[in-house]
Amino acid sequence: MTREEKAKYIDELAAELTANSVVYLTDTADLNVETINTLRRRCFQSNIKLRVVKNALLQKAMDRVESKDYEGLKGTLKGSTSIMFSEVANAPAKLIQDFRKKNQKPVLKGAYIDEAIFVGDNQLAVLESLKSKEELVGEIIGLLQSPAKNVLSGLKGAGGKIAGILKTLEERA
Repeated sequence: MTREEKAKYIDELAAELTANSVVYLTDTADLNVETINTLRRRCFQSNIKLRVVKNALLQKAMDRVESKDYEGLKGTLKGSTSIMFSEVANAPAKLIQDFRKKNQKPVLKGAYIDEAIFVGDNQLAVLESLKSKEELVGEIIGLLQSPAKNVLSGLKGAGGKIAGILKTLEERA
């Protein structure tokens, strides 16, 4: 790779790192061609971008991104590294867990999700349990609607009781 090609590669990686708030670093070494192609296909179907990267170039790209702090992930840049970009925070973790039912890899090295850094394969269960923004918004809307519904049903029920009491008093008079 020439110096110009490396510079272009680093610029592309830096642009992707800047554009994505969900970044997973994995180890996919020792996977045969058929298995890695299956992984790529599953990533594509899940709207996850998978890319094999060179550690030194990825580190330089991380250094160029000023808006995000990837310092905690730099220690994981050893051996073979593949990077996963996704819009949904838990999608790569779910894919990795499901894929490892039949394979030993990919192994999670680390993840950067909305300014939080997770290091190590033992964090996979935590990452898998993260809720997507859509799920969180749905829960918040449900929580906000619940008290309003309770108040309305209480008023309707109480209103009927008051009307009944007034009608009874009117009939007695």
